[in-house]
Amino acid sequence: MAEWTEEIAHVAGTDLAIVKGGQGKPLLILHEELGHPGWMSYHQALAQDHTLVIPIQPGMGRSPKVEQIRTVHELGLFYLWTLRELNLGPIDVLGISFGGWIAAEMASADSKAFRKMVLVAPPGIKPPDGDIMDIFAVTIGTQLNATIYDAEATPEFRKLYGGERTPEQFEAFEEARTETARIAWDPILHNPSLPYFLQGVRGLPTRIIWGREDAVVPVSAAEAYRQALANTDAKVTIFEHCGHRPEIEKGPEFVKLVREFLA
Repeated sequence: MAEWTEEIAHVAGTDLAIVKGGQGKPLLILHEELGHPGWMSYHQALAQDHTLVIPIQPGMGRSPKVEQIRTVHELGLFYLWTLRELNLGPIDVLGISFGGWIAAEMASADSKAFRKMVLVAPPGIKPPDGDIMDIFAVTIGTQLNATIYDAEATPEFRKLYGGERTPEQFEAFEEARTETARIAWDPILHNPSLPYFLQGVRGLPTRIIWGREDAVVPVSAAEAYRQALANTDAKVTIFEHCGHRPEIEKGPEFVKLVREFLA
């Protein structure tokens, strides 16, 4: 097993918790809206030839809230500042769900910070067909269950966030949802300006990955992202019989795709 650690770095004017593990070329992983899900199989596989750098979003886990971050675009600016201070650019980036939206905002501001970009079912752009799930109007359990197409066929679903739903874990979930709502409530989980500014991104190879049966962010948003990134080498891969978490629902195929793309 690849070893991983969580350390506190003083960057961008604050303390930021960062999970690190693996060996090889650095890979920035931006986690989802409920926080870092734990060290999953896809982390383990990618860590065989990449040093994973996973910042814990401000306001979640051991990273304190940064009041000056009021939008997802501003969160992207914060992470760009962090990359500069850590001397990590240009770097490959893998954004999972909300983390994919953050990566897209970062690319729209400074695409030269990245070498290659992988976006996994991100919100951020309003789908042309269907609506992004209002995760703030449902319980944590409902939200979690909606992320998976077939939980019985996805053993790692039960291992997310440490596996056990303790009071401490539910408190962490609520802290994460509170922070997500603070910066992404209105409009819910998208930025109407993002498609316009993504047109300015050039020379950034991008792979967009989605599950056909995604009940959180409709799969139609994949093509919306591809069109917005038309000035890059953006390609879409859609997994059949898959929901919002292709990284664990289609683990081996997902890892193969990402490794080959980043090679």
